[in-house]
Amino acid sequence: MSQWKGQSKGSVLGYRIFVFCIQRLGIRTAYLLLVFVAFYYFLTAWNSNRSLYFYLRHRLKYPLLSTIVGFYRSYFTFGKILIDKTAISAGLRNKFSYEFDGIEILKSALEKKNGGILLSAHIGNFEIASYFLEDINIENQINLVISDREHQAIKSYLSKVARKSAVKFIVIQEDLSHVFAINEALTNNELIVFTGDRYLEGSKTLSADLLGKNTEFPAGPFLIASRLKVPVVFVYVMKEPKLHYHLYAREVEVKHRDAQALLHQYCQSLSYMIKRHPLQWFNFYDFWKDYSEENQR
Repeated sequence: MSQWKGQSKGSVLGYRIFVFCIQRLGIRTAYLLLVFVAFYYFLTAWNSNRSLYFYLRHRLKYPLLSTIVGFYRSYFTFGKILIDKTAISAGLRNKFSYEFDGIEILKSALEKKNGGILLSAHIGNFEIASYFLEDINIENQINLVISDREHQAIKSYLSKVARKSAVKFIVIQEDLSHVFAINEALTNNELIVFTGDRYLEGSKTLSADLLGKNTEFPAGPFLIASRLKVPVVFVYVMKEPKLHYHLYAREVEVKHRDAQALLHQYCQSLSYMIKRHPLQWFNFYDFWKDYSEENQR
């Protein structure tokens, strides 16, 4: 796919199988099953493989063999994070350990009583953070802005087996009513989370350099964050070895109404995190339009 479609792959049956393994046989047994599922995607996901090739080979400068192996490792890592998310939400949170790096920044933002903007990306899994943040009383104060194009059958099934997350969701609407929901949440001293590394075709964008090549980003998160006089924080939740997660939070100095400068800082922050965790950035599509441009030559 040359553009992100706002929807991920998967079937209800696949989720049922993994939930059974997680609940009856353990998380590591689910990882073992994932070895074969990831290999299936490695063999059949041609469009994703092509995108991963440009990312690993041309942006991160991997050798050819490491690039090909990276296809499989990326799918396997993505699957492990999905398994972890399902396990944690299904009540197995105590099987995991976690650490907070900069959590005082989030607490400080809430103490200012005017809410805050958290800018994240499709790297690691920020949704997992909600189950950890309950321990430090940051709950029912986080709103994740999303597009609602996930498979309804999968969402319905997962709602039956998973404990509801403390994160609330604000769905992007064509009539822009989500803007009012964002303002209301900020008025209530809540945190708004945007993922700044995907946009839907037809929406307004800004361009900036990421990993050595210019590309486009959704304008909305950066316009909103630069215009509202609230704290802005870059946040990521990354998977570490074994069953361990690490939350990073970094406050940002924002020039008022300078969305481009904020995007530049975001790209620097995201580049750093990508280089630390290259196989946890899950944009399996033509992010830089590398082969779209190639086809036009």
